[in-house]
Amino acid sequence: MARQRRAIPPPPSDPEGRFVELFQENRIALLAFALRRLVVAGDAADVVAETFLVAWRRIDEVPAGREARPWLFGVARRVLANHHRGEDRRSALTERLTAEIDRLDPPFQASSRVDEVQRAMARLKKDDQEVLRLVAWEELARDEIATVLGISRTAVRVRLHRARRRLAEQLQDLADDEGAPESTPAQLMTSSAQSDTSNRHSPSAPTPPWTTHVRMEEA
Repeated sequence: MARQRRAIPPPPSDPEGRFVELFQENRIALLAFALRRLVVAGDAADVVAETFLVAWRRIDEVPAGREARPWLFGVARRVLANHHRGEDRRSALTERLTAEIDRLDPPFQASSRVDEVQRAMARLKKDDQEVLRLVAWEELARDEIATVLGISRTAVRVRLHRARRRLAEQLQDLADDEGAPESTPAQLMTSSAQSDTSNRHSPSAPTPPWTTHVRMEEA
């Protein structure tokens, strides 16, 4: 014997009133349904909100009377399934990114030399910091930096030249402020680059790469 198909009720004459009625009569039951299946209360509230959003979009399909609640539970069940799939994808992505981070060399080394460079970088404008990082951390060529920043290669060359000069000035100012022995910014950065070379053979993390790039020959 063929199963009888549930008849879809005629469209309500007052969709908004119908929705308000559904919400008032079923919100507690739906929230309890979600809370029993999720750990975080905020996630349960999101599931209920999404369920009622579906109900509003499909208000003409919501059955009348006592059949409305099971229909809403069915929607909530599908929303929960999507939520769990999203959580699984996020967890997998987090694990992958964590593994990638573990394989990368730390960008900083706890040393006075690196601290000087970090403090000098912090004194620069955001644009100067960004162009130096694109060169040093991302190891991008100038045409690639131009694409990232949305400027011309010539503009990158000028910006990079000025950023290097300003970094050298800030390094010198820090040395003067601390009463360090007289030395030029070039000597300071050369020393840092030599330290970076020696650190490649030690288990400690390398110095920030911008210290070796600051004195790159201008094209």
